[in-house]
Amino acid sequence: MDNIILKYALQNAVRYKGKANSNAIIGRILKENPKLKKDMKNLIKEIDKVVKEVNFIGIDEQLNKLKGIAPELLEKKKEAETHELHELENAKTGKVVMRLAPYPSGPLHVGNARMVILNDEYVKKYKGKLLLVMDDTIGSEKKTISKDAYKLIPESLDWLNVKYKKPIIYKSKRLEIFYKYAIELIKKDKAYECSCKAEVLRENRAKSIECSCRSNNLDKNLELWKKMFKSKPGSLILRLKTSMQHPNPAFRDRVLFRIVERKHPLVGSKYKVWPALEFSWAIDDYLLGITHVLRGKDLMIESEVEKYIWDIFGWKSPVLIHHGLLQIEGVKLSKSKSKKEVESGIYIGWDDPRIWSLQSLKRRGFKAETIRNFIKSLGLNPTEVTASVDALYAENRKLIDKECNRYFFVQDPKKIKIKDSPKLEAKAPLHPDFSSRGFRSFKTSDEFYISDKLEKGKMYRFMHLFNFRDYNFVSEEHDIKLEAKLIHWLPVSKNLVKVEILMPDCSIQKGLGEESLKKVKVNDVVQFERICFARCDKKEKNKMVFWFTHR
Repeated sequence: MDNIILKYALQNAVRYKGKANSNAIIGRILKENPKLKKDMKNLIKEIDKVVKEVNFIGIDEQLNKLKGIAPELLEKKKEAETHELHELENAKTGKVVMRLAPYPSGPLHVGNARMVILNDEYVKKYKGKLLLVMDDTIGSEKKTISKDAYKLIPESLDWLNVKYKKPIIYKSKRLEIFYKYAIELIKKDKAYECSCKAEVLRENRAKSIECSCRSNNLDKNLELWKKMFKSKPGSLILRLKTSMQHPNPAFRDRVLFRIVERKHPLVGSKYKVWPALEFSWAIDDYLLGITHVLRGKDLMIESEVEKYIWDIFGWKSPVLIHHGLLQIEGVKLSKSKSKKEVESGIYIGWDDPRIWSLQSLKRRGFKAETIRNFIKSLGLNPTEVTASVDALYAENRKLIDKECNRYFFVQDPKKIKIKDSPKLEAKAPLHPDFSSRGFRSFKTSDEFYISDKLEKGKMYRFMHLFNFRDYNFVSEEHDIKLEAKLIHWLPVSKNLVKVEILMPDCSIQKGLGEESLKKVKVNDVVQFERICFARCDKKEKNKMVFWFTHR
């Protein structure tokens, strides 16, 4: 009976991060042997006893024991989940053209990756074409362009293996095209120059009142359009002529062009009359032959304005698909805030782990495949999606767990002495599942470094070494009945490695690592046993620096 209970307890523990649950096991036992229902009291007592013993050993040993007594209970590797994208309206193989339209205020972060990857997946699905268009018409004073973004964005796309057609298109270099179509709108009496104060306009729109500027004749509007290029910001605005009875006040007489005198990172001060986002896209979606537009639900009003402009010109509308924004629990995603922190020196750079940029995730040791799988698992949803950061970590853990060798790291080490400790040469596997990778060796005496706080009277076991209590050696044998708490350790030695781990909040954990770490190369991701996965970022003469990946 004990063996039956043990195998199911081990299976349950391995499945749930090293902690078996008695209630989850009872059903399996009774299904195998229904007669045991007659003595449930004793059965529960036995199960609780075995579960307690199993939960006192580490997950690596649980896994090894389960392999030994019931390998058939090891979960078979699940086939990679496929998250099929739903069919696009009017999509024909080889004819789909989509576009990525990042605003270059900073690097792409994990939230932006949703737009990027879904576009890429759809283009691959239909064997279409993906354009990269830097949406760099000059932004507001609060949301400015970062010159670094022109390099950082393509860098992230290459890392994600997103295939886009080159060369990259820059909106800031297409202003003459936008001017041409602005004049056409004026000539069609669908746009007018307005000199009203912003407060007056807001009040008029709210009350459905047309401003006096709407009655300008064609010659007047064309004259004022030319004047815009020599005027001061706020003095003139080109507006789209819509119905002032439109149910949405925000749609009434939208801004098409405004005067901005700030210097542009790419074209300098060459232009001062800049188009609004919806106008530039209404023109470019047509001229670039875009068939399907995938964009955030926050741009619904912009989509309406674009449709209105397409109807004026008699152009066929692309298919517009809106998705909800992606939020990740516990993660703040703001390129504008990050830009200020980077430029002020508060953050260490665009790959600072607090930014959650794709550059920072790469430096932490995430795989590009992780980001793609994570985004695909969320699918295309019109409502806002809130995902757990643990789901992102779990996705990456699936990919790196088998690759990463194990090592000991002792944070804030405290030296202790174990009385009667024998001199040993311990061996620990580089990976519990792959003995072929080899072992790490430790020569020990009676002095050790630990980070755990020891309790009086409690039994402890140094992983892969021996049991002790109250600083006294007890035994080498790993006996579940001893109920020893497993802790990691290092022998006191001059060959240990000084280690620093940069955490997601940019704090630094300092400690000592085992000598075997010296063989680790920069960019290798390792697992510090019982602590975390981490990527080797730098090797110095007497120190190694790692970036925290995840638990």
